[in-house]
Amino acid sequence: MGRQANISRAILQAIHDDDDGKKKNLARILYFFKVIDISLTRFRPDVFEHLRRIVWEFDVEDYRQSFNTDSLKPTGDLGYSGSTFFTTQDAKYLIKSLPRRSEYHFFKVEMLDAYASHMAENPESLLVRITDFLHAPRRAIGSILRITPAHHIVMENILFGKDEDDLGEEWETYDLKPVSYFYPERDLAGGHLASDAVKERLLDTFDDRVRVSKKQKDILMDQLASDSKLLMDVNVVDYSLFLVRYPAAHVNAREIPEVDARASAWRSGIKSSDGRWIYRAVILDFFWAKHKFHAMAMTVLIRSFNFISGKGHMSITTDAADYRKRFLQMVETLFEHENRSDEMRNFGTMSG
Repeated sequence: MGRQANISRAILQAIHDDDDGKKKNLARILYFFKVIDISLTRFRPDVFEHLRRIVWEFDVEDYRQSFNTDSLKPTGDLGYSGSTFFTTQDAKYLIKSLPRRSEYHFFKVEMLDAYASHMAENPESLLVRITDFLHAPRRAIGSILRITPAHHIVMENILFGKDEDDLGEEWETYDLKPVSYFYPERDLAGGHLASDAVKERLLDTFDDRVRVSKKQKDILMDQLASDSKLLMDVNVVDYSLFLVRYPAAHVNAREIPEVDARASAWRSGIKSSDGRWIYRAVILDFFWAKHKFHAMAMTVLIRSFNFISGKGHMSITTDAADYRKRFLQMVETLFEHENRSDEMRNFGTMSG
């Protein structure tokens, strides 16, 4: 069985298995020598079950059925951080590995309780809904050498419905971050260089305006202000607004499906004021905590790089308050305002 097939099997088994991760000593010793195979289990399942059942009102059986398959679907190539990506066969959920210890340890130990509390108080939060966190409770050679990832987040797939849409090829996605920063990830990668193909995907541009009513815009900005306040409080930078738009033509006839859960307007879809598009938006990639060792080490490295190159402000060396300010300003500029010129501007953005 190949690497991806092993990861897929382990994820599906963890979702369905109530095992608490305990094994006999001999099995534990033998497991340590595994290189490709891995065993995963749910981390703090009570927290995520409360979020799914009570806060987001997921249909429990529907959620389970999404993982009632023989395999998951690998999607795309490795990301810049080395992450692996899968979707469920019904495309409702996306599974992403977190290979960096600074990121998965931060979320598990420092952010999870704050995230769960924020979601409980703000059920329509646009932080992406993380529905499960899977980890390997025992170490093995494969995970130590980062051959097989030992930590995975299961989250909503904001592109759900694309496969059922006869205009699916016309869906557009934008991973947007403040253009006022320089993004050194394109040149420095924590000790390794990414391929040119991966680097090219780091740059998104949105060459249009988001056209919605003032009320709809205010709903988005107010929610992003609340969500980014949480991220500032836990000292996170480098998150992004994942913006999706797809043609509104015949949208009723196409009956694009939704996940059976509590809806929120910008998550389900907002129709543009000119009737051309449906917009969706969530916040992604909120795992880069400024105080973690990897982030601090990269800050020192990149500041040295910046001293020589003079590239200016950088996304991962700034503080959380400044990043939040520029993030909200970036989102504000995406909207079309009354009496504003139709002249287009490019908003260069990077995905980490």
